[in-house]
Amino acid sequence: MVTLLSGGTGTPKLLRGADAVFPPAETTVVANTGDDVELGGHLVCPDLDTVLFLGGDVLDLDTWWGIADDPTTTHDELRALADDAGLASGPRYLPDERQTAGRDIADWRRFSGVAEFMLIGDRDRAVHITRTSLLDEGATLTEVTRTLADAFDLPWDLLPMSDDPVASIVHTPDGPMHFQEFWVANDGEPAVEDVEFRGASTATATDAVLTALSEPVVIGPSNPVTSIGPLIAVEGIEPALRETPVVAVSPFVEDEVFSGPAAKLMDAVGYDPSTAGVAEAYPFADAFVLDDADGTDLDRPVVRTDTTLDTPDDAERVARAVEEALEVVA
Repeated sequence: MVTLLSGGTGTPKLLRGADAVFPPAETTVVANTGDDVELGGHLVCPDLDTVLFLGGDVLDLDTWWGIADDPTTTHDELRALADDAGLASGPRYLPDERQTAGRDIADWRRFSGVAEFMLIGDRDRAVHITRTSLLDEGATLTEVTRTLADAFDLPWDLLPMSDDPVASIVHTPDGPMHFQEFWVANDGEPAVEDVEFRGASTATATDAVLTALSEPVVIGPSNPVTSIGPLIAVEGIEPALRETPVVAVSPFVEDEVFSGPAAKLMDAVGYDPSTAGVAEAYPFADAFVLDDADGTDLDRPVVRTDTTLDTPDDAERVARAVEEALEVVA
């Protein structure tokens, strides 16, 4: 049995070719929900959905989000209506008093659907409508996720990190903004002063997550701040990681990041944007998988391989390096 912590695209890319190493029936994926937003009344869970769509064999592998060849009729019409009505486009937060009213799962991450700033395909939208409706019927996010996993015939057990809301808020010189506004609407360009996981102090890990974390844990090459950071911030998760074997795959080759805003975000929260900084951010990690070209000297066991994850064969190679590292520390 093994549990993978997932956020962004790093861990899903590892999952794509890991079946030969980690049998899906014995694999649990715990996904970050700090990136979730309520958009136009529907709860969008990007990191859960990437794993759902990957396992359901419908993921758009060009973008690593959304459903492949998904029409965008509704999205296009929303933007056209806003334009015709003279309404401002871009992220439109609901008023502060509306951010904490109604369903708790959307706490502090509510956006209007006017001129929708995130591209949502029509089939993708059906998932968000179903998820939100089941939550409104009284199900927990964990229960809803398992229902959707059944619908997509997911080979792994997929869990949200918590049933409580956590919002990743990026603090910039122009004020705070949700991670999706920072990354999607602004292309990750604003300067970053700090990152806050709003709601993490009152969020708790579910029994299902804590049970999963009693097994050996793999952290894929995801962004340590906004992909894995919200997970670690949830009550109960970091102590559990300290009590189980943990292997992490670095998203850096020394000080060069593979993709995304990890370097900027790590620097903002006080970590060196490098493999050494990742090791500092993960004090609970017992071993690391690094790229062959990464000569970083760590104080924990290291297994090196080519950590490129462009193909399923690449993913299998990295997964075998992870397996080797787990054998060292288990």
